[in-house]
Amino acid sequence: MKPARESWTTKLAFILAAAGSAVGLGNIWRFPYVVGENGGAAFVIVFLIIVALIGLPLMVTEITLGRETKKNPIGAFKALAPNTPWWLVGAIGVLAGFVILSFYSVVAGWGISYFFQTVTGSLTEGTDFEAAFFDHVGQGFAPVAWHALFMALTGLIIGLGIVKGIGRAVRYLMPVLFILIIMLVIRGVTLEGASEGLQYYLQPDFTSITWQTWLDAAGQAFFTLSLGMGAIITYGSYLKKDDDVPGSASWIVGLDLLIALLAGLAIFPAVFALGFSEADGPGLAFITLPAVFAQMPFGMFFGAIFFLFFSVAALTSALSLLEVVVAWLVDEKEMSRPKASALVSFGIFLLGIPASLSMGAVDIQVMGMPFFDFLDYLQETFLLPIGGLLTLVFAGYVFTASKTRESANENSTSFKLGVWFEWLIKYITPAAVVIILLAGLFL
Repeated sequence: MKPARESWTTKLAFILAAAGSAVGLGNIWRFPYVVGENGGAAFVIVFLIIVALIGLPLMVTEITLGRETKKNPIGAFKALAPNTPWWLVGAIGVLAGFVILSFYSVVAGWGISYFFQTVTGSLTEGTDFEAAFFDHVGQGFAPVAWHALFMALTGLIIGLGIVKGIGRAVRYLMPVLFILIIMLVIRGVTLEGASEGLQYYLQPDFTSITWQTWLDAAGQAFFTLSLGMGAIITYGSYLKKDDDVPGSASWIVGLDLLIALLAGLAIFPAVFALGFSEADGPGLAFITLPAVFAQMPFGMFFGAIFFLFFSVAALTSALSLLEVVVAWLVDEKEMSRPKASALVSFGIFLLGIPASLSMGAVDIQVMGMPFFDFLDYLQETFLLPIGGLLTLVFAGYVFTASKTRESANENSTSFKLGVWFEWLIKYITPAAVVIILLAGLFL
């Protein structure tokens, strides 16, 4: 007999888990460097607009589809549109979760390695941090080993289930995240010379906004909120019918934004105070920040805190990405959770090996870019926007916008979604995603 499907024990457990899915490397690694590449505060404002127009409506929609069907992404579309090809939209989410976690785990492995390097005093003042980073990622064995360790830990937690595994993990990890980021913010803003970084981050220069700013903000919103990848549909499927969707979605988006904004508040004052460049791209976390910490009073302590924070945030997101694929095997193929978790974790680990090696150890390229960059390009340009767009089309026109709103509002104790929500998911949000998708392809 097939065991009963699990449910979140409390509303808070769901909010913490879904917020943990959103709060990850998108906030700690990606958000600061994208802000730095796009001129600071002006990008932050554009990002907030994108989250309001695209992020929150899609978050509500995905939670609703999951709660309505109690199924994984593929199963959800099959249940709502049986005997149609709409299940392929869910398949995009399952594929996206698999692809993203394969290179995401590699970056998370770098974070764990840097935590231990910081604690042991390997990253001290006088180190050539750029050379140290490229030496590390360019090794054959070490980055793959850290990637394996991270995937093993993620797979172990998912194998325990959503109550004993995910729910219990995020109950402890999320408070730790907030404590660590607050410590980093206090240290950053109290450094001598931090005011220039605060001005860069909080005082917008609207002349710096370009089409690329909007594209980067949209890509960041999809990545950081875990949208278009099936994670939120999957987490929503474990909700009880009397759980509040609009309120939960608002809390999840709000917590994600808070962590992202705090990450910038921790990083930019420190970067400017110690005379480093804010536009160092993806190397900001692994090249610039270790150099900043090395020159900072009590730098070893705060460097260790940062990379611990980095690793914990990566883990809370990785859990949701792995759960997407595991839930599909458990629901649709009736595979045991431990077996599904082990099988998928190993498959993701294998795909992550060429991604890791392509960073310098071996020349592995696809479409003229390293395999790691290709996977990132694939998810940002195609999988997430297309998955999100088709989910909106389905919710607005197949399941219908009125039913989506009615389902989302059912048992809501916080606030009710008005007719404006139907207009958003039928016209405004899909149009915004189409413009962003086309611009990403042709500009």
